[in-house]
Amino acid sequence: MQLAARRAGGLLAGATSKAVPAGVATQRTAALSAAATGGRFSLEKVDDVAVVTLDDPESKVNTISTKMQAEFSELLDTLEQDSSIKAAVLISGKKDNFIAGADIKELDNMKSAADAEAASKMGQAMCDRLANSKKPIVAAINGSCLGGGLEVAMACTYRIATSNKKTSLGLPEVQLGLLPGAGGTQRLPQLVGIQAALPMILTGSPAKPDKAKRMGLVNEVVDPHALRTSAIAAAKEIAEGSLKVKGKKKNIVGRILEDNPLGRMVLFDQASKQALKQSGGLYPAIPKILEVVRAGADNGPKAGFAAESKAFGELTQTEVSENLRGIFFGSTALKQNKFGKPEQPVKKLAVIGAGLMGAGIAQVTTMKKMDVILKDVNEKGLSRGLNQIQGELDKRVKKRKMTPYDRDAAMSRIVGLTNESAWQTHFKTVDLAIEAVLEEIGLKHRVIQELEENLPSDAIIATNTSAIPIADIAKGAKRPENVLGMHYFSPVPSMPLLEIIPHEGTSKEVISKAVDFGMKQGKTVVVCKDVPGFFVNRCLATSMAATTGLLVEGTPFEDIDKAMKKFGNPVGPVTLCDEVGMDVAMHVEHTMAADLGVRMTGGEPKLLQALVDAGLLGRKAGKGFFVYPKGKGKKTVNAEAEKIIAKFKRDGPKLDEEEIQKRVAYPFINEALYCIQDEVVATPVDANMASIMGAGIGIPRGGPIKVFDRLGQKWVDDMNRMADLYGEQFVPAPIAVDYAKAGKTFL
Repeated sequence: MQLAARRAGGLLAGATSKAVPAGVATQRTAALSAAATGGRFSLEKVDDVAVVTLDDPESKVNTISTKMQAEFSELLDTLEQDSSIKAAVLISGKKDNFIAGADIKELDNMKSAADAEAASKMGQAMCDRLANSKKPIVAAINGSCLGGGLEVAMACTYRIATSNKKTSLGLPEVQLGLLPGAGGTQRLPQLVGIQAALPMILTGSPAKPDKAKRMGLVNEVVDPHALRTSAIAAAKEIAEGSLKVKGKKKNIVGRILEDNPLGRMVLFDQASKQALKQSGGLYPAIPKILEVVRAGADNGPKAGFAAESKAFGELTQTEVSENLRGIFFGSTALKQNKFGKPEQPVKKLAVIGAGLMGAGIAQVTTMKKMDVILKDVNEKGLSRGLNQIQGELDKRVKKRKMTPYDRDAAMSRIVGLTNESAWQTHFKTVDLAIEAVLEEIGLKHRVIQELEENLPSDAIIATNTSAIPIADIAKGAKRPENVLGMHYFSPVPSMPLLEIIPHEGTSKEVISKAVDFGMKQGKTVVVCKDVPGFFVNRCLATSMAATTGLLVEGTPFEDIDKAMKKFGNPVGPVTLCDEVGMDVAMHVEHTMAADLGVRMTGGEPKLLQALVDAGLLGRKAGKGFFVYPKGKGKKTVNAEAEKIIAKFKRDGPKLDEEEIQKRVAYPFINEALYCIQDEVVATPVDANMASIMGAGIGIPRGGPIKVFDRLGQKWVDDMNRMADLYGEQFVPAPIAVDYAKAGKTFL
């Protein structure tokens, strides 16, 4: 009989006899009182197995804090001293959460490397007690098991994870500019091998249960309903000796690369080159991770743990880690709906227009298990949109990010329509309709009027426009209070930001429902004032104008992109134009020039028009500023684009990397500050997070508002210097001058 079947059958069959004899099988231990644990832990004995449940009453998720560690230490004392306990199970009382990681607020309060190093050693000591326990301890994992949570689990004797779709195991500390500090850099390589461990630690990417089982990170994967039963059975069998815990065997390649100094030298050298290429050298945690993992591999666990705690302490005090933790707190702040919980949340969506944007909106919605109607004018357009969604979901299945069943279920939630009578019937149950048709106000008015005839009277009508004022679009509606903008970014499935734009007449309940819906789609939602460009495109336009100015002054494409990637942007501005489409970039620049006036000067507005006229539309056309070969070939500078730029050439200075960064980034920062001043967004946090999530501006620097906060008067002085040199588009926003003079910061 298979192990899992034997456990389930044996325990369930004996539930009324062996498993629960009165006064023996299930009882509370007097050794662990609520006073001793502070309420986080409870202990229940099932025969000779202690089932320890972690359930922090002060938080929606379990985290590792100083208080938690103190209580856990008392609990381990109880387990060690109670001779009637032969084994233990550690399980969570939270839904879909084992342990989410360390308490970041507590970490943020550590003011020295020594304090953080001491905290790391405390975490290591806690996990060491688990690892060295004479009584087997089984980690029963359901939901998120991240950071310190995974470090606790790895220190346990045996790990069982559930097949719950929300179960994931990972070490995401690098995303906060840190490394695992409670032994994770040493225990993960020991469990799964160095080759498998490094990508997890260096990227923070989590593993799903099945992958974790294949890697050797967990020993079993079970149904969520069988977790407790299976964990108790495993604990019993390990204590009795009938279940032997075996580590993952290395294949011959693993032994060659990991078990001798020369092989490890090659392995770490290649990992270092790859990590440097991906990070651009902007994240100090990455070389530290490699250094610490190697210390353990070359010199043993004791040296590895010492290197880990020391590096952890040092990294907490870096500017990059402080910035990334600030982004984490900003992201957390935006998970709250400032407009309150809606009385009737959106349950069914309709998308009008099955193009790139419309299909993307439909995809992210159906992936969150909500019903979608996708309508286009004809079968050709509809098929294109449905095929796009199918293709994207197929890619997820291929990468094992989605099961074939979940893909098919997602596609089944989409109803594709073109027939008028059919869509009129379906629209009677729609709560929100998003039009994603061409940017032509007459067409949008016709779509809105048709929707109002067929939607319920309280349904929201949203427009995905990126340029037309929402108030102008709402003029075509009989119920303008139900109309707002929902501006998604392309490609919708991978871009995290959603700008929601009410006009002055939009009702608060409609805003609340739209924000709630965007959050359910998994988006970071920022509400913006109804102004041209809203927030992100408004700021990006000034940066785009600065980029075209540099191009006509003779600054090479690659120099601009390289400088801005070193500033912390995921792609350079020249490449960005190609990615969004030259026609789209041109439209944004022309629209914003009319509204922002002098702040858009310094560029060359006719350049983008000339490139569009020549058919150089960017990646979608195979060529723009760069030429994009079919397949996996590298892009190359487009000589045709260089000839067009030469027609607009004007004299300009040769700039170093830092000056290029200031020329491109500072106008974006300045416009973001104008948006705070003019209340285009509600808070500086909204401005900073929208910049990061929508445009990826200066991520390791903490975002554009954080850049200003760090520089203050120096930033204002630099802007004034550039205004004298290059033009009044660099004159700093009044709010920036005021804050710098007063020594105030926004974040």
